[in-house]
Amino acid sequence: MKIQALKFVVLGIVVGMGAVSCGPKVFTKGEYDDPNRVELLDDQFNEADMQQLADSVVGAVTQCESVKNAAAPGPLVIVQKIENRTEEHLDTVSLTNKFRTALARSKKVRFIDKAGRKELEEEYQYNEGGNVAQEHRKKRGKQVGADYVFGGELSTHIQEVGDRKLIFYKLTIQMTNLETSVIDCTEEKEIRKIFKKKRLGI
Repeated sequence: MKIQALKFVVLGIVVGMGAVSCGPKVFTKGEYDDPNRVELLDDQFNEADMQQLADSVVGAVTQCESVKNAAAPGPLVIVQKIENRTEEHLDTVSLTNKFRTALARSKKVRFIDKAGRKELEEEYQYNEGGNVAQEHRKKRGKQVGADYVFGGELSTHIQEVGDRKLIFYKLTIQMTNLETSVIDCTEEKEIRKIFKKKRLGI
């Protein structure tokens, strides 16, 4: 009888351990990491790729003749979201914001908040509704127009040969003159990464 009970206890422990091992993993301990350290944990687009592309964009735009020779404090730019033409699901909003922030820090160009125009319109209407004191009201007609539209696309080319996988990312950006529709600045940046398939059991 005792042996039978012992069997049930052992069985319960084994089943419990199996349930724990099959359940979702919980990360309970962590530490800060150097954001500049490159570590390829998988074959997906990562922060290091984003930083390389941002550095390339800044270099291309700030060295563009129409930007470099522009009078201070620099031309005004509207940013369009970078188009994702890869096979991956990318956060193109974060990618676009990364480019805009890097360019703003260069102090060579300034940016117009196109996305915020709806909120500005609501504020104008609020001011005109008599809700704000006369001396503090903000009037229409003082906004400035953009000189350039900044946009681009990110694409990939993937090759798999044997146990190797090669990924080519290509970013193409351009700065289009809003008055003439001429592309005054353009640049391409490529990133090439090689991965090796891990053999099962190794």
